[in-house]
Amino acid sequence: MQDKLKAFERILNIMNELREKCPWDKKQTMDSLRILTIEEVYELNDAIAQNDLKNIKEELGDLLLHIVFYTKIAEEQNAFNMAEMINGLCEKLIARHPHIYGDVKVENEEQVKQNWEKLKLKEGKKSVLAGVPKSLPALPKAQRIQDKAKQVGFDWEKPEQVWEKVQEEIQELQISVTQNTSKNDIESELGDVLFSIVNYARFLNIDPEAALEKTNKKFIHRFQYLETKAQENNKQLSNMTLAEMDIWWNEAKKEEIL
Repeated sequence: MQDKLKAFERILNIMNELREKCPWDKKQTMDSLRILTIEEVYELNDAIAQNDLKNIKEELGDLLLHIVFYTKIAEEQNAFNMAEMINGLCEKLIARHPHIYGDVKVENEEQVKQNWEKLKLKEGKKSVLAGVPKSLPALPKAQRIQDKAKQVGFDWEKPEQVWEKVQEEIQELQISVTQNTSKNDIESELGDVLFSIVNYARFLNIDPEAALEKTNKKFIHRFQYLETKAQENNKQLSNMTLAEMDIWWNEAKKEEIL
């Protein structure tokens, strides 16, 4: 424990020095750091997706630097300091885990999540969806919205019902496209399809973000295979027919199986 506390004290001291002496660090504000922090989170996400423990350690360090940086700026503005921020977190965790620090009984993970949302409402949140960040990308935002709504009982009962909803939304999209309605209407119907697909993935216990990323990687591999084969055969993809490209595409698919 002493080693951990010493390491944390070291990063705090380094941040104090950087803020005092480094021209770049002195210039930064919470707003200027915001986009960089989002970048760091995505880099951490990539490392986790690749199960790259070495990079996970490094990216967690970068993220911790940003947390220390924001807190240092807040301290300079007499808003809050590191101890207040950490103690606030500790108090919140204790309050939201009454099954650990109180006399509430829970039987499973779902009950823990349901209690969490109920406690947030008691703390003054006006909606169970209030905690979903507005700037969150649409796909994970849909996941969080659906998961939070589920915690208060707003959910389908069976996967079959959700699949029926998916088919219903697809039909409505097809009708909208066939009738050549406005772009806004078609966009709305397509959004409904995507939202229902995310919902179905949730019922299948599949992370749609991870599933789509696997398909992205699969497409990239196959398309780059086409580019390589075209180069080897002194051809341009833009001058080839789809039938010709399909031959190499299918070769790439077989290579994945092997």
